[in-house]
Amino acid sequence: MNYYRLYIDTKSEEIYNLVSEILQTEPTILDNRKVNGTKPSWCLAIDEKDEYIDYINLYLDLLEPKFSDLEKIGIDRNDITIWRVYEYQQQCSLEITPQEMRRLGNNNITLCIDCFEI
Repeated sequence: MNYYRLYIDTKSEEIYNLVSEILQTEPTILDNRKVNGTKPSWCLAIDEKDEYIDYINLYLDLLEPKFSDLEKIGIDRNDITIWRVYEYQQQCSLEITPQEMRRLGNNNITLCIDCFEI
């Protein structure tokens, strides 16, 4: 199973809601609990059993035209992370193209990868 996540750390519930408005996307609710009175990070999640998702480009296509609007509400690029959580049997193999790495680096976005054997 592959779990793809876009996380945006928000400092308040108001900012959490503004992120949805700016990105014109409803977040994925993975956890309804609040931490210090605010919702956890804003998250857009895709779970896929077999098919590969071009998640880096998908998430960056969503973010790039909206960076200035996100910055206006206090979201810095270091508040944004892209995750891939990958279940594997016997061997974990991942590939990230130079173009994807360059695009992440040019946008100052952190990529997190977590692999675990099932």
